[in-house]
Parts: sequence; structure tokens; C-alpha cells
Amino acid sequence: MSSVSYRTLFSLPGGTFVTVSAMARLPLAMSQLGTLLLVSSPQVSGRLGPGGVAAGIVALAIAVGSPFFGALTDRHGQRTVLLVQSLVGGIALIAEGVAAAVGAAWPLVAVIGGIAGFFLPQIGTMARVRWRAMGAANPGIEAGVLETSFAWEGAIDEASFAIGPALVGILAVLAGPVPGLIVAGVMLLVLGSWFAVDPTSKLVETHRDRTNQRGTPSGRLDSGPLLTPGVLATCVGMILMGMVFGSVQTGTTSLATQAGRPGLAGLLHALLSVGSAAAGLALPRLARRLGLVSRWKLFAVGLAVFATPLLVVNHLGPLVPALIVLGMAAAPYMITLYSVAERSASAGRIGTVMTLMAAMTSLGYAFGTTMAGRLADWGGATPAYAVTFGVGVAATMLALSVARKVTPA
Repeated sequence: MSSVSYRTLFSLPGGTFVTVSAMARLPLAMSQLGTLLLVSSPQVSGRLGPGGVAAGIVALAIAVGSPFFGALTDRHGQRTVLLVQSLVGGIALIAEGVAAAVGAAWPLVAVIGGIAGFFLPQIGTMARVRWRAMGAANPGIEAGVLETSFAWEGAIDEASFAIGPALVGILAVLAGPVPGLIVAGVMLLVLGSWFAVDPTSKLVETHRDRTNQRGTPSGRLDSGPLLTPGVLATCVGMILMGMVFGSVQTGTTSLATQAGRPGLAGLLHALLSVGSAAAGLALPRLARRLGLVSRWKLFAVGLAVFATPLLVVNHLGPLVPALIVLGMAAAPYMITLYSVAERSASAGRIGTVMTLMAAMTSLGYAFGTTMAGRLADWGGATPAYAVTFGVGVAATMLALSVARKVTPA
């Protein structure tokens, strides 16, 4: 499978797009752990269970809102839709932190977080749609643009889920859990709006218009089916991936709290994304040797195998290498699923499918945090990490049973 160099890829839109799109996704990465730490803190509820529920509400709201707004971008383009999301979502994140600061009950804080989650823009998935349009504008290297850009976006998504929780954790250690969400809100107001109005947003609209000129009635795309077999299977895979993230984050928070260092939870969880981002950046080289089916199976097995050490970790020290190693399967697994979904999607459904994939990750995160949070309240970190291992086994079974059947040639 072909790929282009990262230098060639970045030359297509220019450095501003690459930088802003990377930074603008941090608020999404900060919102879930920020809510978990905020609601679990003594000033709100003082218990991990409500924190897990509140983080799950945020994730569930993201899962509902993402495909809704994704469909709007397919119909109306990205600029206006993303601008509204950035402004409303940013204000809601700030309001969530302020509500906790003035002593609001945790259910109210969770509801405000849910409102923020519904409007949070999926910057990474919208960037993938723009890269696809850039590839279409350069037919000679289109396949390479898709392969390398999906690897880049997967790695940067993972890097954001390292930097975002780390930033939340640092702020929690220095000033408590409230500033993390306020900073996330301000960042979304500025960077999300900047990404929304970046000139690359016009490429998506131009591509839509060009599609119309090929025979589709004016103002509409030839949508085609949304849930093709490939899209449906990869959505299930992304739910499982989200459950890995949610259960690991909850188990790590439980272990850090047990050790008397709850503020370290974000920094420790970031280690998962460090390994993941590094592996994701290296994926284009591996893609030249392994097809999508083999990669799907390989990295699904990796999730199960690399989660096994978590079942015996009961101190923060051994947790560090365990999380880094587990992360090395995460981004390649997600990137592979995004590639399968992109090839399986109908032409007029790309934005919807990409945001649907991200929504399934958030939905899985909601399941993972809620399940692991209850188990952590009962038995600590090990039962929470048992969810991670079980999900890895389920991802392996899914890959072995359907990968070859649903992956386009």
C-alpha cells in the first residue's frame, strides 16, 4: 500500500492547518478526565462512582452529538457548523467549571458537562475529511495522502489524549480540578473557531459542489447507505476501543487515588497515548508490508495481550511501562479501523461516517468509565483493569471473525 512522506503531506494545506488542527482537539481530550476529576473531588461529590457517571454522561453526549453535527457538515459544509460547536461547547465547558466552583450539586455539574459534550467538535475527524478532499485534488498521490494522513491524524489524536489529560492533571495538582475545564473552554473558543474558518474548510465544500456537478441534484449529495457492513463492523470495534480508554482511565484514577496521588491520574493515563502516538506515526512503514485485514487482526490481538499485565499491577511504578506498551496497540488499531471505514463508506456520507466512528469511541468510553467506576468503588483498580482485558479479548474475537469479510479489497 502506498504512502507519501509527512513533509509532502504537510505541504498540501500549509503549517497553520497542521498546527491549529492538532491543538484544537485538546479540549475534547481534556473534557472527560476533567469531568471525572471534578465530580470525584471533595468539593463536588468526593466519590469515584459519581465521577465515572459524570464522565460517562459527557462521553455519551459526545456520542450523540458527533454524528448529528457530522451529518450537518456533509450537507452544509464544515465552517458554520464547527464555528457554532466551538462557541457553544467552549462556553459550556467554562460554565461546568464555574458551577462546581460555586458549590453546585454533582448532577447539575454532570448535566452542564453533557451539554458541553454534545457540542464538542470532532476536530480530528473533520481534519480527516479535509485531508480526503486534499487527496482528491491531487490524483497522482491521492492514495498516499489518505494512508499517511490517517496515520498522522491517529497519532495526533493519541498525542492529544496524552497532552490533554496531562494538562488537566498538572492543573489539578497546582490549583484543583476546576481550572482544567475552564482552560479547555477557552482553548475551544479560540482554536476551535480558528480551525472552523481555516481556508481548508472551503475544500470540502468545493468537493461537494464538484460531486453535484457530476449528476447529483443541486444542493444534495448522493448519500448512499450509511451502515455498510464495513462501517458497522468498525463502529463496533471503535466502541471496544473507547471501552479500553474509559476503563484504563478509571482504573488508573483509582490506583493513583489509592496511592494518595489523585492528581497524577492524568499524567499516568497520558502514558497510554505516548506509546500509541509513537506507534501510529510509524504505521505508514508497516502499511507497505501488511494489508488492512492483517493489521486489524494483529493490533486487536495486541490489545488483549498488552492489557494482561494490568491485572497484576498494584503500584504506580509498574503501571508506567504497562500503559506505554498497551498504547502501542491502540493508535494502530484505531487508524486501521478508520481506513476500513473510509473505504467502506458511501461518497456522500464521509463526514457522517468519520464522526460516527469518533462517536462510537465516546460511547465505548461511557460504557467503560461507568462499568469500571462501579467496579473500582467495589474492589479498586484491578477489577477496573479486568474490563480492559475483557474488551481486548472481545476486540480480538471481532477481528478474527469479520475483518476479512467486510474489508474492501
